Amino acid sequence: MTATRTPGLPYVDAGHLVSTNPATGEEVGRFPAADAAAVAAAVARAREAAAWWAGLGFDDRRERLLRFRSRLANRITELAELVHDETGKPVAEAIVESAGAIDHVAWAAKHARRVLGPRRVASSLMQIEYASFLEYQPYGVIGVIGPWNYPVLTPIGSIGYALAAGNAVVFKPSEYTPAVGRWLVDRFAEVVPEQPVFQIVFGLGDVGAALTRSGVDKVAFTGSTATGKKVMAACAETLTPVLLECGGKDAMIIDEDADLDQAVAACVWGGMTNAGQTCVGIERVYVADAVYEPFLTKLVKRAGDLRVGVDADADIGPITMPGQLDVIRRHIDDALSRGGRAVLGGAEAVRPPYVLPTILVDVPEDSVAVCEETFGPTLTVTRVPSADEAVRRTNATRYGLGGAVFSRDRGMQLARRMRSGMTSVNSAISFAGMPSLPFGGTGDSGFGRIHGADGLREFSRPKAVTRRRMRSLLPALSFDRTPKEVGRIVSVVKLLHGRAR
Repeated sequence: MTATRTPGLPYVDAGHLVSTNPATGEEVGRFPAADAAAVAAAVARAREAAAWWAGLGFDDRRERLLRFRSRLANRITELAELVHDETGKPVAEAIVESAGAIDHVAWAAKHARRVLGPRRVASSLMQIEYASFLEYQPYGVIGVIGPWNYPVLTPIGSIGYALAAGNAVVFKPSEYTPAVGRWLVDRFAEVVPEQPVFQIVFGLGDVGAALTRSGVDKVAFTGSTATGKKVMAACAETLTPVLLECGGKDAMIIDEDADLDQAVAACVWGGMTNAGQTCVGIERVYVADAVYEPFLTKLVKRAGDLRVGVDADADIGPITMPGQLDVIRRHIDDALSRGGRAVLGGAEAVRPPYVLPTILVDVPEDSVAVCEETFGPTLTVTRVPSADEAVRRTNATRYGLGGAVFSRDRGMQLARRMRSGMTSVNSAISFAGMPSLPFGGTGDSGFGRIHGADGLREFSRPKAVTRRRMRSLLPALSFDRTPKEVGRIVSVVKLLHGRAR
């Protein structure tokens, strides 16, 4: 008798990881499950490939990465369909995700030399006899552990920048989206066939754990805060540097002068896109009292118009990870039991494998729906006397990933006061697709940055070099200095730094 399997739940069968569609349960693909020895072998191959890849230099890497970008762009619809099959998200959302990833690959390729290349920097007057140089060298092999909710954009945010910096990559995709990971690696191999610069290992959590202990030179992890702490602890055993992009509980602030129509449109998309399964998605909304009622009315109407399903016309797909349904249900139930009200959706909104859009009001600030990451198409909307109070409540969380603010006059001011790595003004999540800006959080949302110049440097080691160019006028770095020369050093220090200004 064959056991009934939960749709969307990956499993290992006869040594293969099996991926299934979260809505239909249909098998998407089978992939050889790795063990610790297979992971170690992949890293060993990557070590040799990394030396070859770094030796190509910035220009050759740029040319190959731009060809990779071209392959992704010309086959974007095929990629989006595969993302839809494995995650359930609408094809349109998968295209938007993939487009952002392609833009990031292009930016990293084009800007790597400018950001990381050798340069001469100014020398100190105290040591004017030395010329100073700075460059950024690749680590070698980067281990990337990717998430299932954005299986293209998020891992490419590490992979693309790591490759542009001259590293080889061993990628462990989420067990929920191995087919997408395989597709990405295959497209790269088409433009870089000479060496296994970008490899993939498949499996459950034990494979990710093996990768952290495999001898890679750095680990880039995206996932839950709890798992991020385990990854960091494992990396600490060997002092392996780690980049952690973890959970969030992002808020949107609606000031009294906000354009309500724009705010509602951004709020619904920011909270409900990808069925709310977005680390930088909006989960909390704080609305100034003066506009609370009209905003809430518009919000309920707009969210209520969204279609849920797996067909081509759906706005919201299924919950990809079956276990997340229990978390969403618990958060809604707790909010309602604590005096909150559902003005849209509610307890009956959880209809596996789907969750209908849900808007909760009058929810206590210490409820799990406000304090913990929900990762579903739910919003708590809270009336506050002013945007200043909204900032205070926004920051009263252990997370600090993204956020948004709507205000005609004070948008930038309020954004700067929000304790988060990124903030959108009069939009939602717009920072994620901006290649020139760093992406990452603080607190329980992790540390380190992908994207932008900071993302390139994240996958590089700064290398400082000084070169003597003349005789020392102030021989500080020598036992041959005389008392007279020491006195001269004292005089120069006072001259250069003795004044208060």
